Formats: sequence, C-alpha cells, structure tokens
Amino acid sequence: MPETKTAVASVINAAGREIPELVNDRAIVPYGGVGAHRPQGRKHGARVASAADYPESGDKRAAGLREALEKAGLRDGMVISTHHHFRNGDLVANQIFELAAEMGVKNLVWAPSASFPCHAPLVQHLESGVIHHIEGSMNGPLGDFTSKGGMCGMGVLRSHGGRYQAIQDGELVIDIAVIAAPAADAFGNATGDRGPSACGLLGFALADSQYAEHVIVVTDNLVPFPCLPWQIQGNHVDQVVVVERVGDPAQIVSGTTQVTKSPDRLLIAENTARFVRDAGILREGFSFQAGAGGIALAFTLFLKDMMKEAGVSASFVRGGSTKFLVEMLEEGLTPALLDGQTFDLEGVRSMRENPTHVNTSPFTSYNFHGKGNFASMIDVVVLGATEVDVDFNANVVTHSDGKLLHGIGGWQNCLFGKCVILAIPSFRDRIPVVVEKVTTLTGPGELIDVVATERGIAINPRREDLIEAVKGTGLPIRDIRDIKAEIEHLCGGPPETPELGEEFVATIKWVDGTVIDAVRRVR
Repeated sequence: MPETKTAVASVINAAGREIPELVNDRAIVPYGGVGAHRPQGRKHGARVASAADYPESGDKRAAGLREALEKAGLRDGMVISTHHHFRNGDLVANQIFELAAEMGVKNLVWAPSASFPCHAPLVQHLESGVIHHIEGSMNGPLGDFTSKGGMCGMGVLRSHGGRYQAIQDGELVIDIAVIAAPAADAFGNATGDRGPSACGLLGFALADSQYAEHVIVVTDNLVPFPCLPWQIQGNHVDQVVVVERVGDPAQIVSGTTQVTKSPDRLLIAENTARFVRDAGILREGFSFQAGAGGIALAFTLFLKDMMKEAGVSASFVRGGSTKFLVEMLEEGLTPALLDGQTFDLEGVRSMRENPTHVNTSPFTSYNFHGKGNFASMIDVVVLGATEVDVDFNANVVTHSDGKLLHGIGGWQNCLFGKCVILAIPSFRDRIPVVVEKVTTLTGPGELIDVVATERGIAINPRREDLIEAVKGTGLPIRDIRDIKAEIEHLCGGPPETPELGEEFVATIKWVDGTVIDAVRRVR
C-alpha cells in the first residue's frame, strides 16, 4: 500500500473547498455554485454497430464470462462497469476482476453504480494493480482502503444522477458494461422483476447499456424470446452469458432497510412527519420521497397514518420501494409508485404485479443534464446525513474522522425537492453530528431546508415561509447553533479534528459534473 501519492496542484472552488486540478491526469471543472455550470456540446455516443455482425438467429450467447470478456477485447486500462441492484448480494462483479487477474490485465477502472461489503475481495485487485481506481461509491472496506491511500489512482464519487450524467456526457466512457440480470433472453432483452434471483428493476444499468462500447448481459434465468417486460433492450447488447447464479435477492435487504426501534430515532421520525403535516405540506395531491434507512422508514409509517387521518392521498411517491410504500400503493394512498431501486422482496413482488409500480432510471429521476427531472417536482424529501453544519451544509460520504465509508447514492439529486429535510440523530457514538463545518461537503446548505433531530428541529433561515408556517404548532423549533451547543455539552465538546495527509484520495462530484470537494488521506 503506497504511503504517499504524487502531489497535484489544487484550486479553491466556489464553496471554498480545496480540490485537485487534475484527477487521474484529467482536468476537472471546479464547482461554481448551484445551477452555475451549463454543459456544452452533444451527448456521448457508443460506436455504430451493424446487424450484419450479429447472429440472424438472435442468439448472442457466449460459452462463459471469460470468453465474453475475451471477445469484448478486455485489455489494460479499460473501464468496466457493473450495477448494484443486488446490493450486498451481487455475485458477478468479483468474478469479473478474478478473471481479469487470471488474464493478466492491469490498470482497469471499475465504474459501479454502487459497491457493498460483498465487494471487499476487490481490495486484493486494487493492491495488485488489476484495478487502478474506482469511479463510483466506495462503501465499507473499499472506502477504508481508499481513505488510507491504498488505491493507485484517485477515487471519483458521483450521485446516481451524476453517474448517468457522466456517462451520457462522455466524461465516463465505459468500455465494457457487465449487466447482471435475473431474467434475459438470448438476444439480450433483460428484466429484473422476475426469476429466481429477482431484484426488482435494472435502472442503474440503463446508461451502461445505452452508452458503453460493449455490453454483456449475465443471467441465471434464460427465457424464450422475447423477455418481457424488458428493462434492458437487446439491441444494445453484444453478448449474453448464462451462469449458475447472478445474485442473492435476500441480500437486497440490508441493515439500513429496517424500521428503527430506538426511542430517540422514532421521535425524530414522528416529529418529521408532524412537521410535514403542520407546515401544510401534507395535503391532497402532495408528493414525497423517503429513503430506506431506519428513521426514514419510520417517518413513512407515521406519515401514512397522518394521511389516513386527514383523508388525503399523494399524487405520486418516489422510491426506493419498500413494503411500506407498496402498502400505500395497494391501499390507494397514491396512484403511482415511481421506483428507482427496490429495497425489499415485497417491492420486487409489487413491481412484477402492479402496473402503476413503475421502474424508473437515473435519467428520468435525477439526471441534471436533461430537460428536467423528477427530483424538483417532489414536495418533500426526507434524507439522512453523517454530518450537518451550522450553515446547513451536509456530508454523507465521510464521518468526522475523515474516513470515506459511504457512497452518495441519489442523496445529492434529492436536494432539489421543494422541502428537503435531514432527519438525523444529534450524535452517534457520542460524536456530534451537528458541527461547525462539515468534514466533507456533499450538499450545499442553500438546498437543505430543515434539520430534524431528537433535540429539536432547525429550519434554514432562508426558508422564511416554513418558519412562518409552523409558528404556534408546538413543534420543537430551535436554532441550529443552540442544538449544536447542547450536543457538545453532552458529548464533551466538538468532534476531534481528523489527522489528514496532504494527498487527495478521492473527489466528490456535484450533480452537474463539477467537483464540490475532495477527500484527503487519513494518516
């Protein structure tokens, strides 16, 4: 593991953060503010293919994954992408790099839509140089390895929408996309909502299928043509590989998709739902999105009861789908569930059975370089964070110790909702979560409207309308600095300043492809 990295020149961006001018030998565009960057040019295009080069029978099967990689021309320096709809149950990504190592290939770039602890075996391939760096989330062991300066290159973290934007714009050019599919036909049409390994939808692999130079679909459930309903179109696919198993669907349910039992966290969830109700957001035809963390799931349950009590329904709900959102759909509390990621098996079942449980993609939901997206249409969004500061800036990728342990997911993209609420505990492991300045800036405070903790609710002073709306409601509204002071008194002071090196180990992209912050090596 290298102790130091080559120093690179740095620049201060519009958020006041020091970032490298070059990332993996490529110039970057510094963050200039929300909505400041306007893209130029045309979308990236994959190579032009000819149907004459593909079987007239439509059968694109290769004998195995190694043969498919060989036919795709796998070689040093290529960008390989995978998706994460199996979450911690993915069984394909590790195989790809095991085969690459056997083939003697080096300096690959892995571009996952997200990573999980199941990908810890890839650390050995980062150490050996089979993988040069990761452009995607670096969760758990991979993030820890990156934080210590272990990667040959610099990590690049993007939101789900930012990943689609980067692929679409040609910032991230994928050489070989490997798409694990619970059902597929020999032509390459594929879906995720059925089969023994059903995981829901495959929306995070959509950009990969559309823009990658070579696309391989891997399935454990080959069905007769046509595979319906197809989420990936076979016309984008070069090869199909049949394996014994592509993923463990039981592992799409993780520890973060369980309703909290903590009294403090239940109080946060209840007060967040009360805020939505008492601020007048809860009304006929409103829309909302909540994550799959324990507090967010509890919020959904409280909100559901309040909707029934008020006799209102939502015009649409945005998921990550869970059984709780499925219940709302099936009980008539919303006519449409727009799903970006299926978080449990009830969500998978519903997507297969309910025509108004619709699979979406980061293009429709989140891509900032499109002609609008769903995110800005949502009335209220409830999210988590690892840190928030007194200016309402928030962090979701590192903790106060500077360690990079989480990806961005759709978090940044959701900040464009009409009312964004961070529902978070005021401290974790006796370390304050509300701080003077976030360790890593992932989302600017001007887009975060409310911070709800067990010690009170702070409203961003920019949102005078919300402050006025909740006057006299009995909600525990407090100044965020007062909450911070109380937490520090309880915890014995603010978090210790992390001991960081001068070397950058990763950069944080904003939704428009600019660099909003960077992560330094943890000593």
